[in-house]
Amino acid sequence: MGALLLLFLAVAGALLAGAAPVSAHAALTGSDPAQGAVVDKAPAQVSLTFSEKVALSDGSVRVLDPSGKRVDTGKASNLSGATYGVKLHSGLPDGTFTVSYQVVSADSHPVAGAFTFSIGAPSTTSVSLSDQTAGGGVVGGLYGFGRYVSYAGFILMVGGGAFVLACWQRGAAVRAVQRLVVSGWVALTSATLALLLLRGSYTGSGKVGDIFDLTLLGQVLQTKAGAALVSRLLLLAAAALFIAVLFGAYVKRDAENADADGEGADGETEKRGPDADLAAEKKDLTFGLAIGGTVVAAGLAASWAMAEHASTGIQAGLAMPVDVLHLLAVALWLGGLTTLLVALYRAPSIEAAAVRRFSRVAFASVVALTVTGLYQSWRQVGSWSALTDTTYGQLLLVKVGLVAVLVGIAWISRRWTAQIPETPEAVDTAETAATAEAAVTAVTAEAADTTDSAETADAEEKQRAEVAAGASPVAGASSMAAASPGSDTPDAPDKGPEDAEDSPRAAQLARQRAAVATARQKRIRDADPLRSGLRRSVLAEAGVAVVLLAVTTALTSTEPGRTEEAAKAATASASQRSGPLSLTIPFDTGGQDGKGSARLTLDPARVGGNEMHVFVTRPNGKAFDVPEVKVAFTLDAKDIGPLPVVPDRIATGHWTASGVQIPMAGDWKITVTVRTSDIDQATVNKNAKIG
Repeated sequence: MGALLLLFLAVAGALLAGAAPVSAHAALTGSDPAQGAVVDKAPAQVSLTFSEKVALSDGSVRVLDPSGKRVDTGKASNLSGATYGVKLHSGLPDGTFTVSYQVVSADSHPVAGAFTFSIGAPSTTSVSLSDQTAGGGVVGGLYGFGRYVSYAGFILMVGGGAFVLACWQRGAAVRAVQRLVVSGWVALTSATLALLLLRGSYTGSGKVGDIFDLTLLGQVLQTKAGAALVSRLLLLAAAALFIAVLFGAYVKRDAENADADGEGADGETEKRGPDADLAAEKKDLTFGLAIGGTVVAAGLAASWAMAEHASTGIQAGLAMPVDVLHLLAVALWLGGLTTLLVALYRAPSIEAAAVRRFSRVAFASVVALTVTGLYQSWRQVGSWSALTDTTYGQLLLVKVGLVAVLVGIAWISRRWTAQIPETPEAVDTAETAATAEAAVTAVTAEAADTTDSAETADAEEKQRAEVAAGASPVAGASSMAAASPGSDTPDAPDKGPEDAEDSPRAAQLARQRAAVATARQKRIRDADPLRSGLRRSVLAEAGVAVVLLAVTTALTSTEPGRTEEAAKAATASASQRSGPLSLTIPFDTGGQDGKGSARLTLDPARVGGNEMHVFVTRPNGKAFDVPEVKVAFTLDAKDIGPLPVVPDRIATGHWTASGVQIPMAGDWKITVTVRTSDIDQATVNKNAKIG
């Protein structure tokens, strides 16, 4: 358990120390003006196009002049689809302007970035682009850690409760199991409150001081992610009621069933079966807890599905319930596994039947995980290239490997489980544990009321021996009845005034004997090789599960491979449509008045038909009337070309050609030949990417 705790802290520390801006889930695919563009006059507005719809707030898009002063008129608005624009003030000077944006993608993750464009000509600027990050820093690290703790709390609470209800109902009375499930509830509730407070700063400024800004909190409550967190808190209130019933009234029903075996009217022990009414009441309570617990657990899982990856992209209507099933299967498997580990280490005993029942539940959970995981992988990745070339795909491969290791260790655990017989000698039964606890309690009470007589000591020693030997509940109760002076037997010794003086000493002696008996019982329990083997394999499973949970948390904050590839394709396509290719090539024919430059434009500069213009100017910028201009395109990498193009003269210094075919994308060499007289001409070339 100590090693497992150290592993959890190490993983949590790695998550916190490695805090970095999260991967963008909505990519900027285009803008007007385009990134790096130089425009002749100031635009009336700046527009940005993303790969999916995003959420905007005040200051989501800002346009800054070279001195860092804002020149936009206010909040950005949705122009059409996933395109958003912000208007600019009139009369802007020439120079380089910076466009900074920070938005929230449809799956609740922040996206930030910046680019520049220039009016008239580029200039120096005082605005730094390196500060445009989202989801990073201390706040980003805390938010990531909170997500990890929330997943862990959900798994412990749901998986632990399901383990008790479906596999080991007597475990509801075990203090260690109660603490585990309650700790899961506390962790999930605390993490949810922390995420709600951190959300505004996480998607905004990233400043620690903004965590407790009530204005930001009000804005968060109006978002999809904020609604999901509030819904989770409301469901956690219902979960608290479920836990109270499970570990309160449910345990009480077990005690009432046990009390149904009472004493007859003649004072002798009478063995009776459980009361029919109490048994029926417990059955109804179990059914109600199962239904209520399932509804609450599914609702909690849906609070993740409704605000993250499953809620966006293709087949969102199917992906959300599949994601809920996936989370529930994870909780049943890993949460039940952790509860079993605690029972093996901390509980006095656990029945072999309970271990076998959990083995069947775990197998069904793994099947559900496999089916839902395959669907999620196809939906989020979509292609082999996305599986190997994107961060999401690589993390998914790591997760699959960890699951395979976990299943392998689980197979070893199942082998240990199959070897455990249903006998008290091989596995400590719950009856033996109950007898031991009742015996220790009775001895303590007896020691407080009796003298340290030889008869009492003999009775106590006899009773301790029966407990250590694994006596049955009936035998233990009979022994206690014979030894207890408070019973109705005629052998109870009379208590004198001097007995009260020895009570503290007798109580201390009883506690010492109880500690010795407990230690002896623990040595006998730990000496069982089957129990030890199962305990080691389950501990190994839990260790792998801690790392698996960290990888899963990282996946939820990483851009899915399918959308990453789609964003890259959209960005490439947008860059092709961003404007014509423009090249300025100086030339010198060597003759008199033979110097000048040729500016060639190719629109839209992509594979297929293009429109070409060539403007020939003198060194002073005036149009140069030359008798002939020829152009050729060569793609050396594919041995294509030269492809000659002879443009038509339409005005002084202006030549054009339409339908210029570019057969393939690549780094083309563009050769321009300019003839300034009958004998003077020059051929110049320049490389440019087309397509």
